[in-house]
Amino acid sequence: MSRAGAYASLPPDIAERWAKFGRGEADLYVNLLGFEVEDVRVDYCRMRMPFRNVLNQAAGIVHGGAIAGLLDSVVVPAVGSAYPPQARYATVDMHVQFLAPLVADDAVAEGWVVKRGRSTVFCQAEARAAKTDVVVARSMLTYNVSMPR
Repeated sequence: MSRAGAYASLPPDIAERWAKFGRGEADLYVNLLGFEVEDVRVDYCRMRMPFRNVLNQAAGIVHGGAIAGLLDSVVVPAVGSAYPPQARYATVDMHVQFLAPLVADDAVAEGWVVKRGRSTVFCQAEARAAKTDVVVARSMLTYNVSMPR
């Protein structure tokens, strides 16, 4: 079940900026793993990681590092939705719980802001198997935010 309805829409210009996250011309980690933003709102984002065999580990399930990367990346637009483009944010702490294997399926993650401080943002994220809606992993994350000098 999506949490999107609990979050306000973004102004169109900000929504458009974050809808393009991971689709730029730069070689970025989000491009490497093929993440696709599906919805972005104030303090919320939903993102998909389409399944590809290259994401598997030797036992035939999607590698935990790819899932952790999705959980870390899905909160970036949620955090960034409140800041101008020149703001910088970085993961300070991340705890991941892997709850079920993801086998030959897309992962769909939702990330949301729990609390914003002056320079620290606390977030949570959850990834589900697209076909079965089973929660495969969840995460608690802390981000540091700074403005360029």
